[in-house]
Amino acid sequence: MLVSRLRMAGLLALILTAVVGCESLWNKQPERTPIARVGEHYLYRDDVAPLLAENLSKEDSAAFVTNLINVWATRRLLMDKARLNLPQEQIAEYEKLISDYRTDLYTRAYKEALVAEASDTLVRDSELQAFYDAEKENFRLQEPLVQMRFVELPRQFLNTDEVRERLRRFSDQDVRYLDSVGVQFRKLHFNDSLWVQTSRVIAEIPPLTAENAPEYLKKSQFFELEDEQGVYLAEVVDVLEINDIAPLSFIEPTLRQVLLNRRKMRYLSTLEADLLSEAVQRNEFEIYEKN
Repeated sequence: MLVSRLRMAGLLALILTAVVGCESLWNKQPERTPIARVGEHYLYRDDVAPLLAENLSKEDSAAFVTNLINVWATRRLLMDKARLNLPQEQIAEYEKLISDYRTDLYTRAYKEALVAEASDTLVRDSELQAFYDAEKENFRLQEPLVQMRFVELPRQFLNTDEVRERLRRFSDQDVRYLDSVGVQFRKLHFNDSLWVQTSRVIAEIPPLTAENAPEYLKKSQFFELEDEQGVYLAEVVDVLEINDIAPLSFIEPTLRQVLLNRRKMRYLSTLEADLLSEAVQRNEFEIYEKN
C-alpha cells in the first residue's frame, strides 16, 4: 500500500514537472532587445528593423536610427507631459475621440470585407435601363455634348482635300483609307457614336473656344479650322444642349456605381438588423428601460 502511494506521489510529481515545463515552453515570450527608454516605455530593435532600407550604409543606418530614436523619445515625452498637464476634461475628450476612431476603423474594415465577400457586382443591362427610364428626369445635362469625328493634320500634309472628302462621306472604304494613313495625322477621333463634352472638344481643337464653339458645334455640320500647329477637320454628327436628358451611354458608369452603392447600403442595413436580432436572441444584447 505504501509502495503504491509512493509510486502515485512520484507519478504526480512527474506530471506536475512536465506540465510546468510545458507551460514554460509554450508561454515563454521571445526576448526583445530595447534600444531606448522613456519612463516606462521602451523602443525595441525589432520596432526599428523593418524601417531600415537594405541599401543603407552602416553610417547612414546609424544616423537614421539615431534620428528615429530622438523623434520617438520627443513624441513620447510630449505625450507624457500632455497627459500630466492638460486639463482632465480635454484628455477625456481626446480619449473618446480616439476610442470612436478605433471603433469606426475596425467596423468599417469589417463591413467592407463582408460587402466584398457577399455583394454581387454585376449590374444587368435590364436593371440599368429600368433605373434610367424611371429617373431620367434627374439626368439633365450641365454641359453640351457632341458626337463627332475629326482629324488634326500637319500643316504640310499633301492630301488634305482627300482626307476632307473621306471624313465627310465616311463609308466603310473611307474608314479603311483613313485608318491606313492615320499614322500621319497629329490627332484622330473616328468613334462618332461616342458622346463627348464640348469642353473636351475645345481642349483638343485649340482654335475652338467657349465663345465660338456654338458657331461650329452644330448638328450635321462640317468645319475646318487652322492655326500654327495644324489643320483641324471635323464632322459633327449630333449635339445635345444644356438641360437635355443625358443619354444612357454617357452616364452608364455613374449609374452602375449608384446601383452598386444602393445594393451595398441595402445589404449593410440587413446585416446590421440581423446582427442586433441575433444578439438579442443569444442574450448578448439588452436594453434596460426605467419604469
